[in-house]
Amino acid sequence: MAALRRRSARQARFVPDFDPDFGDRALTEARHDMVIGRWQGVRDLLRATGDDWTRRTHRLRLLSHAAAGSSTVEAWWAAEPGNPDAAVLRAATEVVRVFDAAIAAGRGSTVDRGRVDASVDACLAAADAAPADPMPWVSLLSVARLYEGGVQRRQLRHWFDELRRRDPYNTEGHTQVLRYWSARWHGTHGAMYDFARDAAGVAPPGSPLPILVQIARVEEYRYVVDGALGRGPVRGFDQHWKHELAVTELRRTHARWIGGREPGRPVAPEEVAELNYLAHAACYAGQVEIARDAMTLLGARAAWVPWVYTGEPEEQFVRFREGLGVGGAGGARTSGAEQGAG
Repeated sequence: MAALRRRSARQARFVPDFDPDFGDRALTEARHDMVIGRWQGVRDLLRATGDDWTRRTHRLRLLSHAAAGSSTVEAWWAAEPGNPDAAVLRAATEVVRVFDAAIAAGRGSTVDRGRVDASVDACLAAADAAPADPMPWVSLLSVARLYEGGVQRRQLRHWFDELRRRDPYNTEGHTQVLRYWSARWHGTHGAMYDFARDAAGVAPPGSPLPILVQIARVEEYRYVVDGALGRGPVRGFDQHWKHELAVTELRRTHARWIGGREPGRPVAPEEVAELNYLAHAACYAGQVEIARDAMTLLGARAAWVPWVYTGEPEEQFVRFREGLGVGGAGGARTSGAEQGAG
C-alpha cells in the first residue's frame, strides 16, 4: 500500500510544459503547417492577428524559426508576391537563416557580408510592403549584430527610431538592441545596463519592458560563465543575483510590470518568455514573494531561456516551484526549442 502511494505521488509530480508557443494553439497549428509545406494556415493566422503588435511579433518570431528549414515561405511569396505578411515573414526567416549559419560556423567566425546585406535588403523591402508593421525593424535590429564591428550608431538609431515610431514599447525589439550593446556583441556590460535601465524607466505601468534589466543580468552572467570555459565557479560572482542593486531593480520590475497589470488578467502566450525571466531572477535572488507571484502566474508554462544558462531547466523550475509551495498540476513535457536568436 505504501509503495502504491509513493508511485501515485511520483505520477502526480509537477512537470513543466516547455511548449515553445506557450499555449498559443493557433500558432502551433500554423507552425506545423509551415514545416510540412502548407502556407495557407500561416496566412490566415497572420491576417487574424491584425495589428496586435505584441502578439504578432511573438508569432512571426516563432514562425520564422519554423520556416527557416524549408522553402514554404518562398512558396507563399511566389504564390502571393503582393502579400505584405509574406514579405515580413520571409525577411524574418532570412535573418534566422543567417544566424543559423553563424552558429554553424562557430564563435569568432565571420559571417559572409553579402548574405547579411541580403537579409537587410529583405527586411527593408518588407518594411516598404508593410509600413505600419514593427517586425521588419525588429528583424533589422537582430541582424545588425552579425556585422563585423557592428553598424554605424546612426544606422542603429534610425532602425530603433523606426521601430519605436510603430510600437514604442516593443519588448522583442528592445531586447535585440540590448543584446547588440552587450559585451558578447558590440558593447560592454555598462552600455547594456544603461540601455536597459533607460528603456525600463520610460515604460508605462503594466508594460513588461522593465524586465530588460533582468535580461541584461542574465546576459552578463552568460558572458562571464562562458569566459570561464567550464573551469568551475567564477570568483566573486556568487552575489550576482542577490546584491543590493539587483534586488532593488528586481522589485522595481515587479512593481511596475506585474503591479501595473489589471487584476486577474490572464498571462498571454506572448508574455510568458519575459515572465520566466522574472521568476528566474526572483528565485535566484531569494525574493520569495515575487518568485511565488511569478510562478503562480506562469503555472506550468516554462521557457528554456533563461533557466538553461544556470543549470538543467526542468530541474530548476520544479525545484524552485516546489520550494515556494506553488500548487497545481503540470502539463505534458514538450520540446524547448526555438526560444529566439540569442
